[in-house]
Amino acid sequence: MNESKPLARYSDAELQEFKQLILEKIDVAKQNYDHLMGTIQKDESSPSMIAIEDGSVTMSKEQASASAERQMQFIKKLQAALVRIEQKTYGICRVTGKLIPKGRLMAVPHTTLSVEGKEIEASRKKK
Repeated sequence: MNESKPLARYSDAELQEFKQLILEKIDVAKQNYDHLMGTIQKDESSPSMIAIEDGSVTMSKEQASASAERQMQFIKKLQAALVRIEQKTYGICRVTGKLIPKGRLMAVPHTTLSVEGKEIEASRKKK
C-alpha cells in the first residue's frame, strides 16, 4: 500500500455529487432489502407455505435470503464510502494512492480501488 499522501483529491463540490449518488443508491438498496425481507417473512408466516414446504419453496427462500445478505453488504459498502467522503479520502485508490477516475466512481461508487490497483491486488493474490 502506498503510504505517501495523495497528490490530488476530489473537490468538495465533486464529493457532494458523489455523496448524492451514494445516498440515492442506499435508498434503492434499502428498498430492495426491505422487499426481500418482506418476501422471506411472508413465506415463513404463511400457513400454506408451512404445510407445503417443498424443495422449490425452500430454494426460493434461500435465494431471497442470499439476495438480502448481498443487499446488506452493498449498503454497508456504500455507507463506508460516505465516511470516506466526510474524511475527504473518497476516490483515492487504497493500493496506488492515486485518484480513481470519476467514471469508475460513478459506475461503482463504493470502490476503493482503481483499475490499476485492482490489477495489482489480483497479481499479488496469484503469487
